[in-house]
Amino acid sequence: MRNKPYTASQRISTIQSPIIPIVSDLINKTPGTISLGQGVVYFKPPQSALKRASQIDDSLYYHFYSTVEGLPELRNCISNKLKTENQINLSNKQNIIVTAGANMAFINAIMAITDPDDEIILLRPYYFNHEMAINMANCKPVIVDTDSNFQPDLNKIAKAITTKTKAIVTVSPNNPSGAVYPEATLKKINQLCKEKRIYHISDEAYEYFIYGKTRHFSVSSLPDSEEHTISLYSLSKAYGFASWRIGYMLIPEHLSLAVKKIQDTILICPARITQEAAIAAIKEGQNYTFSHLKQIKTVREELYTALQSINNIGTTADSTGAFYFFVKLNTELTGMQLVERLIKKHKIAVIPGETFGMNDGCYIRIAYGALDKKTSETGIQRLINGLTDIIR
Repeated sequence: MRNKPYTASQRISTIQSPIIPIVSDLINKTPGTISLGQGVVYFKPPQSALKRASQIDDSLYYHFYSTVEGLPELRNCISNKLKTENQINLSNKQNIIVTAGANMAFINAIMAITDPDDEIILLRPYYFNHEMAINMANCKPVIVDTDSNFQPDLNKIAKAITTKTKAIVTVSPNNPSGAVYPEATLKKINQLCKEKRIYHISDEAYEYFIYGKTRHFSVSSLPDSEEHTISLYSLSKAYGFASWRIGYMLIPEHLSLAVKKIQDTILICPARITQEAAIAAIKEGQNYTFSHLKQIKTVREELYTALQSINNIGTTADSTGAFYFFVKLNTELTGMQLVERLIKKHKIAVIPGETFGMNDGCYIRIAYGALDKKTSETGIQRLINGLTDIIR
């Protein structure tokens, strides 16, 4: 009898490869590359957060496991933040769970509400980790196209709902498109979920990154939305906490036990030191982030102007949120082929559109949140030169 080879599970084998490590590996092999790939901000956490983290002493309670759902003081800070910034008045039908980032909050939600073969509706272009998490849970992502401005199409969403549908996911401000969904649209989606007795998962990780007259709207602020709305938030972008891994979710109380089971199994609890830092960061409030938006807005305007100068080879929607532009290019190259050429020849990195479900042409996501004054001009010039050189 021949020995069987050791292999990964079929379930995991069919899931798309994580694009950020793949592009990061290409960057590492090409020293001097400027990254417009990963979605991070140029600024660091508030000094008050760093100070609070550094003041942890050798008292045992700092080093024991904390509660699964997060420190009471942090959850109280989050409750106050949701009330003052998001106009969400928590009721006894809701609960806050602190998580290791919004990605963990999402998989907590999926595991809590689904059984194998259930369906979750995603809007294309979708956030790739959402699609991956749904597949890992042995569920089916049902992909619904947005319109030419990457806005939801309510009729298409309604038609996609079946007896197996458990949730509709919205990401606003959106990753990867930068689109911000209007309040009226989000209200209609939330009402549709209520009527169909399914959940609305609202990912609001980029809530502070809004430009012009656009406004962010939190669906959990809607009356009578408590039982079917799951809202996800993150400190990664807002407070420069990317590697600190702190996010949180606002969930219906009836899901609390299920989410705690999942989180206790995977994580036990978010890291105590980062929860302490998060308390200080949230007390700083949204003005900390807003104080850094001027630089991001400047880069956004410069980048958009530069992309418009090459509109003969590509189309760029004028997104009003997050810190991304999603560009469709007039080439027969795949997004990944274009990315490889940009890195190897022009030392500039972006993310290919295929990973977001865009297979009807060549798309790239350009992330500009990490560009500071020193690198923005060089990075933009390399990108424009590279695209012009490759797409002739």
